[in-house]
Amino acid sequence: MEVKSYKDLEVWQKAMDLVVMCYQETKNFPKSEVYGLAGQLQRAAVSIPANIAEGRERKHSKEFVQHLSIAYSSLAELETHIQIAQRLNYISSAEMEKLLGKTSEIGRMLNGLRKSIEKRNEV
Repeated sequence: MEVKSYKDLEVWQKAMDLVVMCYQETKNFPKSEVYGLAGQLQRAAVSIPANIAEGRERKHSKEFVQHLSIAYSSLAELETHIQIAQRLNYISSAEMEKLLGKTSEIGRMLNGLRKSIEKRNEV
């Protein structure tokens, strides 16, 4: 399949699914966390597909790789927020494992895509 748009990238699609999962989980957070951990978790999740999309639409592969790196950093931030939420008993261990399973999958995909782009552009 030819990639015509960032929407065609499976990693972007999975990252969008992760955003939805995170928003669903944060609905159950205490109201006092709306502007705290819940907001930080949501922003980190949203940053992942947003950076994939922005990087894909850039004109140079080097910029795409840079945005994939930012997405990967947001993924690490998100994983940290998820673990904090579990430690505070805002989410169950089972939910944490489900979310971290998805982040691991997306992380592998981001690394694979980055390596593929870098290899393709070697001189």
